[in-house]
Amino acid sequence: MVLDTFVQILDVLINVIVMLVIVQFVIGLLFSFNVINSGNDFLMQIYRSIDALLRPALDPIRRAMPATGAIDFSPMVLIIGLTILQIVFGNLAAAYY
Repeated sequence: MVLDTFVQILDVLINVIVMLVIVQFVIGLLFSFNVINSGNDFLMQIYRSIDALLRPALDPIRRAMPATGAIDFSPMVLIIGLTILQIVFGNLAAAYY
């Protein structure tokens, strides 16, 4: 019972983090292709806030990965790692019962 609750809470947290990564990626693309001016204070503040939340998770991945030039693969690695974690804990909870 407690393990199931823990897995459900972990699922919600992982889903929130994945959504934040996707939102940051989309806003970054909009800025990069000049669809939205980077002088837009509202979106820039959202981008900075999300970056501040994700930086502790992304920085260790960035340090461990080889340099790939202008493309940053750390958000993709984070999403894959969190998804694997979600699957492992879900299967552990299912096997426990």
